[in-house]
Amino acid sequence: MTANEEKDIRGLKAAGKVCADALKLMMASAKPGMTTAELDQIGEDFLVKEGARSAPRTMYNFPGGTCISISPVIAHGIPGDHVMQDGELINIDVSAELNGYYGDTGASMVVGASRPEYDKLLEATKAALAMALSVARAGKPLNLIGKTIQQEAAKNGFNVIFDLTGHGIGHQLHEKPSAVYNYYKPEDRRTLNEGLVLAIEPFLTTGQGHVVEKPDHWSLRTVDNTIAAQFEHTIIVTKGEPIILTM
Repeated sequence: MTANEEKDIRGLKAAGKVCADALKLMMASAKPGMTTAELDQIGEDFLVKEGARSAPRTMYNFPGGTCISISPVIAHGIPGDHVMQDGELINIDVSAELNGYYGDTGASMVVGASRPEYDKLLEATKAALAMALSVARAGKPLNLIGKTIQQEAAKNGFNVIFDLTGHGIGHQLHEKPSAVYNYYKPEDRRTLNEGLVLAIEPFLTTGQGHVVEKPDHWSLRTVDNTIAAQFEHTIIVTKGEPIILTM
């Protein structure tokens, strides 16, 4: 989607805010001893209260209101009876529709007490997202986002997950551009245009950088069972700093 009209920008900001607020509530609520289903219910109840609908449930019949992934699963984890443990690395991804507009955001965190190797990965992934946002400007090549993420990952001793990408978003959860790569693809000649709405989501890992689908046909875990992290924002591209919709 390209958002140049004020009504579209307002709608996207509202959808982004409800996703961001749901994610913050879920992260603050995540505690050892809680099941992922209980945490998911907190997020979905908030979305419903705000008049929003879970995007994965609505669009893809996903068996949860949000995605909650327990390491080494990094994406599309199904909320269920798993009891979260102290020191467990998890990822929460919240996407929702509000009044015809979609937002998408996510974050990784440690439930309870963390450990240095997790903290290093989390900080590096946050930094990769921040650097990617800083280069997402109208007129710049789209592949600069992936180049920047990959460089930031390598600088901190990590790999990107090559199989998972960001995407366009707006009136649907997934729109063109269908893939915003987290690594440099020199043959990708696409250019960022003003008003383009994107979900940018670097995935960093200590491993090979690939995932495999689990038998539940949703959950994606690292192929080598290594840890991974993701942080995500939905933005509107401008000539200067992007408008971050999911702060």
